[in-house]
Amino acid sequence: MADNKSKRSGSDRALIALSETYEVNYWSKKFKVTPAKLKSVVKKVGRSASKVEAYFAEEKHKARDRALIAISQPHEVRYWSKKFKVTPARLKAAVAAAGHSSTKVGAYLAKAKKAKKAKKARKVVKAKRAKKKS
Repeated sequence: MADNKSKRSGSDRALIALSETYEVNYWSKKFKVTPAKLKSVVKKVGRSASKVEAYFAEEKHKARDRALIAISQPHEVRYWSKKFKVTPARLKAAVAAAGHSSTKVGAYLAKAKKAKKAKKARKVVKAKRAKKKS
């Protein structure tokens, strides 16, 4: 039985009893999720604590992968090129400079774009000054 308090065996510890509030609270804290999320995952994968833990580990891994840019995958290069509004060659150069993190690549490209605008603005000012002198 999942939560027979008179029998304390390994099988009792390995199962999550959603009917017991203290167990829901314990497992929610352990997996760092809300009780509602825990309940939905238990209904999806079963009451086994190891299966629930594996599910959360896989979800965490998937979320991490979504934030990385895989230059070896053509569809990824197309997606991120469109997202950052740069050419694939520029994207590859940015990944080489900043790493595979999409956040870091975005910051690198924004910084480069800002520097390019500033350089262009200086050029315009310089051209206006030269025009005034002549």
